[in-house]
Amino acid sequence: MPLARTAQGALHYDVVDQVAPWQVAPWQMGRDPILFHHGIGASAELWTGWRPALADRYRLVAFDMRGYGRSHIPHVDSKWSLDLLVDDLFAVADAAGLKRFHLVGESIGGTVALAAALVQPARIATLTVSNGAHLGASIQRVEAWRRQLDEGGVKAWSDAFMPDRFHDDALSLERRAWFAAQQEKWPRESILNALGVLVGTDLTARLGEIRCPTLLLHPDASPFIPVPIMAELHRHLPNAELNVIGHSRHGLPYSHADRCAALLRSFLDSRPAGW
Repeated sequence: MPLARTAQGALHYDVVDQVAPWQVAPWQMGRDPILFHHGIGASAELWTGWRPALADRYRLVAFDMRGYGRSHIPHVDSKWSLDLLVDDLFAVADAAGLKRFHLVGESIGGTVALAAALVQPARIATLTVSNGAHLGASIQRVEAWRRQLDEGGVKAWSDAFMPDRFHDDALSLERRAWFAAQQEKWPRESILNALGVLVGTDLTARLGEIRCPTLLLHPDASPFIPVPIMAELHRHLPNAELNVIGHSRHGLPYSHADRCAALLRSFLDSRPAGW
């Protein structure tokens, strides 16, 4: 089981290395690997639906963020920060041998990805943000989630979250049930600590420093990040393209995995080898 060691505990990651034999090897073509960072309530397996469109040419790495699943579950009193989550991301990259890589983040993972591109820009070949933003959550949302968790537990919180993620007709019953089951496994404190990282976060002043090609994927109906916020992010980034995907909510990378992965593949393949 591959693990990235940090001072606080280990992070589990998965590697898919199935580059097709008729493709020239990535290290010869300069095709950098892809690192994926999921958001609150999701897991490394969120990206499974993206693999068919990408795995023939790109080595893929995804990890469970701290506080969930097979990764380190911090003590309830642990202090979380955006800097800590950025450090986690690079710990996984180092453990997986990713010197330079394409970075994909969704929800809080998108915010972490933006921050990571500011911390070590030379290592980020391209950046993709799905249903994430440069601006963080409000204290009111933290309190609302805390109230849901205290009154009904994690399942009640998850049940309330599902309509924010998906339209009723977005998923089969099996796919919806699987996602809900993953979400319900999140520990209460990890949910609140991760969301707390976003309170007061504002990367606006530094967005102009992110020079790498950036792909923005956004739902047309996220209850957390309105389209104008993503349009503002697009406006501040010097080298970005924005795709707003119709009939989607905050679970965009799961409900529309095929569409998102196809957009990413086109975006990456359009770059010269070694970009």
